[in-house]
Amino acid sequence: MQGLHLTADLFDCRCDTRWLVDADTLGAACVAGAEAAGLQVVGRLFHAFPATPEGAGGVTAAVLLAESHLCVHTWPEQRGVTIDVYVCNFGADHSAKARALMASLEALFMPAQAQRHQLQRGRMGAVPA
Repeated sequence: MQGLHLTADLFDCRCDTRWLVDADTLGAACVAGAEAAGLQVVGRLFHAFPATPEGAGGVTAAVLLAESHLCVHTWPEQRGVTIDVYVCNFGADHSAKARALMASLEALFMPAQAQRHQLQRGRMGAVPA
């Protein structure tokens, strides 16, 4: 097993508020972004959280990929977003697709600041015992 795990913490997102609070709208954008990047969507779950005294509730969007997964979590009261993209590179290297998906989502949210991390997971050429 071997893969690329990308994360981004986005701050002061300048996007339209609907991307932060509308589960169906955000979910559709996640699916479209994954497909545009060349990844295969095999499942999805989009959840809107109820409003709090601080304001509108956020959204969690989870997209299961044949290659692994995408998860997005929003905090509209803070205009913050976290994104998690993981692709297994079994049979082919999907790293460029993961990077394209991450870039498209970051562009959607238009953060003033972002913290990005990447982790190579597993071992190249590892064979199960």
